[in-house]
Amino acid sequence: MALFQSNNPVLKESTFQQAAMVQDGSAMTLRGTVNKMAFLLAMVMAAAAYTWGVFYKNGNIVPYLAIGAIGGFILALVIVFKRDWAPYLAPAYALCEGAFLGAISALYASKFEGIVLQAVGLTFGTFIAMLALYRFGVIRATQRFKAIIVTATAGIAVFYLIAMGLRFFNIEMPYLHDSSTIGIVLSLVIVAVAALNLILDFDLIERGIAGGAPKSFEWFAAFGLLVTLVWLYLEILRLLSKLNRR
Repeated sequence: MALFQSNNPVLKESTFQQAAMVQDGSAMTLRGTVNKMAFLLAMVMAAAAYTWGVFYKNGNIVPYLAIGAIGGFILALVIVFKRDWAPYLAPAYALCEGAFLGAISALYASKFEGIVLQAVGLTFGTFIAMLALYRFGVIRATQRFKAIIVTATAGIAVFYLIAMGLRFFNIEMPYLHDSSTIGIVLSLVIVAVAALNLILDFDLIERGIAGGAPKSFEWFAAFGLLVTLVWLYLEILRLLSKLNRR
């Protein structure tokens, strides 16, 4: 059945199908998921504020960039394959991502005044807009819509993997970092795809609640939304930096 399809690798059909088989009597709720998402966001902001402060005290944020990026990646992989560990590892993931985001944001802020506040505002504004579009049925997560976003997201992932591979040979992927018209259009497309991931995540969470997923999966759903929001914020930050360099 295609009830819980999603392009987000941490929020997919098999996740909730398996969850429904291990119910412990308490079901996933929207309020519970929202509360856990708010808690994870608070942890992200607290960690980000700390590394931001470190940058402006001594500028040595390389360890936070490395630990945050690598630690967050490892924790995300573990949570994806060990979904029942999400209540314990999702907060640790939030702290790692917060440390990384605080460090990378401080670097951008040192070059472009006001860019971080703009990126934060646009990220949450996009989140609210996507939620409204979903709730009022303006954008529906149809099977065709899901297939398009899945394909687009996979293409972006491959693009970034190739770019990472080329950097080992000191070759920069064309248009990824430059502020040319094509570079800006590319960033706009990626931001749009990241934003549309939210529509699929909202749909999946709603169906998970309707399908009776266990309460522990509120942590996993909140983690999945956080993954999308982090990606969206980073892409908006990249786009704003390109616009500021023009």
